[in-house]
Amino acid sequence: MPIIDVVRETALAGRLVLWEESARDGAQGKTLMSAGFRVELARAQGAVFGADGPRHVVFAAGFPAVCREEFDATRRVALEASDAVSPAAVCRATSADVLQACRAVQGAAHARIMIVVPASDEIADAMVHRTAAEALRDAVDLVRLVRDSGTGVIPDVCFADAPRADIALMAAAAGELTAAGAGLIIVADTTGDLLPARAGRLFARLRAQAGPAVVFVTHLHNDLGLGLANTLEGVRAGVRGVSSSWLGVAERSGMVATEQLLFLLAHRTAELLGDDADLWHTAPDLTRLPAIARAVAGETGLPLSVTTPIVGTGVGTISTGTPFVRPATFQPFDPEAVLGIAPTVLLTHLASGRVVRSVAARLGYELTREETTTALEWVKSEAYRRNHPVIPDADFAEFLATRREPAAV
Repeated sequence: MPIIDVVRETALAGRLVLWEESARDGAQGKTLMSAGFRVELARAQGAVFGADGPRHVVFAAGFPAVCREEFDATRRVALEASDAVSPAAVCRATSADVLQACRAVQGAAHARIMIVVPASDEIADAMVHRTAAEALRDAVDLVRLVRDSGTGVIPDVCFADAPRADIALMAAAAGELTAAGAGLIIVADTTGDLLPARAGRLFARLRAQAGPAVVFVTHLHNDLGLGLANTLEGVRAGVRGVSSSWLGVAERSGMVATEQLLFLLAHRTAELLGDDADLWHTAPDLTRLPAIARAVAGETGLPLSVTTPIVGTGVGTISTGTPFVRPATFQPFDPEAVLGIAPTVLLTHLASGRVVRSVAARLGYELTREETTTALEWVKSEAYRRNHPVIPDADFAEFLATRREPAAV
């Protein structure tokens, strides 16, 4: 019985596939997710798409060749989360690694492996001491090895260092690999060197030369801060598979952040791709993104900062006068309506009288005009004395309590 590749079907239908890398490439960003957390993350990410999680999410669970513990973690994801996502193992382009990766995910629904193959002569010489053409030709045999292994695993192939590779060579290889049974062809900007215009041209040319049977996936690093922009150019060029990582964690400076990419493609679809774009079997529930991001931050030790887009601690916060009065005028989207992030008024050295009264009311105090003036002077002076902008509610409440008891508000 032929293996049904729900991920490939999704992309060929013009809908979007996310290839999640935070557990695998994220390890090269000096983080380590436990096996249990990988399972939790895979299930949480799949739940963003409801029952269609396996169609929309490939979860790169790990690199089994690293050690026994990594193999076991990858296998746990495959066995415990394949109803939520399509689990994948990543491996080098050797028969031993390929078969080991297959064993790591064998028996799971929608199981896949990704075989990393050097696509440029420069990286091929460094990785396998051969030419790119030879490495790509050998990859065809590895794809056939997986298809003939009886494991039921779907092989995908990653072209490492694609921007420095010959486009005609990659396009021809992509066609041969797909004909041999590869599901997806992942195109990696391994060094993060692409600029957006060139990224768009790269994917447009690859798609034109390889033909409609090949399903390409972006894998773009963020060394120049352009991973998100480059990925969006790939999507605009017609690619319907995108690699990303929660909080952008990956090798060196990371890669495009899952929460940013998914938010933009779901919330600004028409503006990016036109009114006719239909990317989802089940539209993603964006209100799940903040909780997942917080969980990843807790597991990896990567902080969510005030400047982190979409899921950072600054989203939904107000601290100055005019935005307090008309918040919709001063933000690109409604955080509560779109992400489920309730607005929060913070007391800082930039506070206005309105802000002070609002925070006081939250603490149970209704201030007169004179009390507001006194409180505002204290807040500003105290912030500068501490050299810290935010006055915590507890400290402000202590200040107010020295003046009088709270009244019902």
